[in-house]
This record gives sequence, C-alpha cells and structure tokens, in this order.
Amino acid sequence: MRTRYVLLALVLALAACGPEQTAVPVTTPGATIDAGILTVMTHDSFDVSDHVVAAFEEQCNCQVRFLRSGDAGLMLNQALLSAENPLADVIYGVDSTFLSRALAGDILEAYPAPGLADIPDELELDPEHRLLPVDFGDVCLNYDKAWFEERELAPPVDLETLTRPEYKGLTVVENPATSSPGLAFLLATVGRFGESGDYDYLDYWADLRANDVLVAGGWEDAYWGSFTYASDGDRPIVVSYASSPPVEVYFAEEPFDSAPTGVVASDGSCFRQVEFVGILKGTENRELAERWIDFMLSITFQEDIPLKMFVFPANSRAELPDVFAHFAEIPDQPVSIQPDRIESSREAWIQEWTRVVLR
Repeated sequence: MRTRYVLLALVLALAACGPEQTAVPVTTPGATIDAGILTVMTHDSFDVSDHVVAAFEEQCNCQVRFLRSGDAGLMLNQALLSAENPLADVIYGVDSTFLSRALAGDILEAYPAPGLADIPDELELDPEHRLLPVDFGDVCLNYDKAWFEERELAPPVDLETLTRPEYKGLTVVENPATSSPGLAFLLATVGRFGESGDYDYLDYWADLRANDVLVAGGWEDAYWGSFTYASDGDRPIVVSYASSPPVEVYFAEEPFDSAPTGVVASDGSCFRQVEFVGILKGTENRELAERWIDFMLSITFQEDIPLKMFVFPANSRAELPDVFAHFAEIPDQPVSIQPDRIESSREAWIQEWTRVVLR
C-alpha cells in the first residue's frame, strides 16, 4: 500500500494522532558503512518498533542504521545517482510503480531469500529476486458511511458510480503528478477502462470532471481537508487506502462496532502497491544484508508492519492484529499493470490526465 506510494501519507498523518511512536536510529547521506553496522535506505514513512530492531541486532551482534531519503521516488533517485559509491547496504520502499526503473538502473544484487516460500506469487514481481516483496497496500475509494445513511443515498459500489448525476460534487481525488495515491488511482482507471476503445480512461476522467470532481494536491489535503468524515469538507468520497477504516477505528477515542468509513473494493476498483527490499550493489556487508532481508520477511518483522506502517504484510503466515482482521477489507481483484508498462507510460498518462482534468 507505501511514494508511492510515499509510503502512505496516511501513516504520517494518522500516526501523529496515535500513541507515542518509538524512535528509529537514523543516519544521513554520506555516512560510512562500517563492519558490524548495516545501513538501510528507506523512504520517510518507514517505521518499525524498537524492540523488533533490537531483536535483530541481538541476533547479529550488529547495529542497524536507517537512512531516511524522502519519498520512494526521491529515495530511488538518490540510490541511482550514488550507484558507484552506495549510501547504504540495503534499500527498502521501492514500490511497484518504480520497480522497473530500479531494475533498469542495475543497482541491485539478486538474493533468492528462503522466506520467499511464504510470499504469494502474485507479489513477486521480479523473477530474478533483486527486489523482494515486504508489504502491500491497496489504494481504493473510501466513503463516509453516516453521510450516505443520513441522505438515504447508496454509497458507491464501483468506479462508474462516481459519474452518475446523483453523485455530482461528492468526490475528491489527488493529483497523480504530486501524490502517490493519486497516481495509484490513475493507474486503477487505466487498468479498469484501458487506453482505447469506445470508452477509455480519459473518457472516464472527462466524465468525472463534468461531475465536479475535486482535485487535491495530496492525500492530507484530500482526507483531512475535504473528506466529510475527517474534516469540515463537503466530499463524502475520497481516494485513500483499504487500510483507512481499521486505522480510523484504531485511533478512535471511543470503540466502534463497525468502521465509520467504507471501502469500494469491487473488482477493478483498487490499485495494489507492493513495496520491496533489495541489496545494493557494492555493499561490504553482503552477509549481513541477507540476514536483514531474511528478518524483514520473518514473522517477527511482518507482524509489526500493520500497526506501524498501516499496510499489509507480504508473508502469508503473518497474523493480522485484531483491528485489521475485523475491520480491513482486502480487494479480491485489484487492478494490476506490469511494472515495465508503468515505467514506459507513467509520464504520458499523467500528462494526458492533466490535459483532460485540469485544463
């Protein structure tokens, strides 16, 4: 689900409202990679419990440093630019929208980790095992249940619902040029409607524009600024994450019997973002890097993911926390687009979207 993307702005906004977060050791670009010290490059939204990191450090008799490097795109750019003198041993947070760029950059070493046996095949997008899946999140439409109940209007059930007259002026989305979930939702529409035929993704966006869709710069502006459940805004439908409802329950002051927000999880309505970890070429700590990847795919790390980064663990044996198990909805058939197609077409899709929606 983190970018993209970004791992989720959702994490930054909601984690700040929750229990006190434990600190994670951080280093800065240019730090020396010493023996016994493993440096892991991450996006800024990476989070992990102190006791989980301590468990690994005790096992390896080493120290782990985390190099926060901006969102997923900026992080990858730094890794590509420093390929001859890598800033870290391991990189985590490249997602499926940037996977092809990372692989084409030839900055990663293959590692077929034993833990891949517990990872579903559909999450393994690199057959050479240079990038290994750690977690995933689905970008989906969310809606304010109470708003629709009060007006006796049925909540949306699919993407097409948003174009109907009775839903005019109800939806806020994020700009795909500036937002990870905005890009993911654009990809969902490309996958759902295609690029040709009688009705393609641009026709769909033209209909959304005609139906008074609101475009926000990023997730925080959309969710906290316009979404009726989370703000004084007037939009009861927002592009967010399948994990948003359990997060709302987790941070609520009063207990909920059911989540106050719903997810449109029908076939072809969501886009799945997978996040990966890989070993950077040139590392002087190859063995330690392999052990860290093994640890990230292990139950200990995987079961820490949902309530730290609010996405789903890739390991199929990892148990979800109760709030996720009870309130999360994982789409059965999210949109899937090959990473190389995303890489070759991303900018063209964004430019065409901008022409149709903003101009």
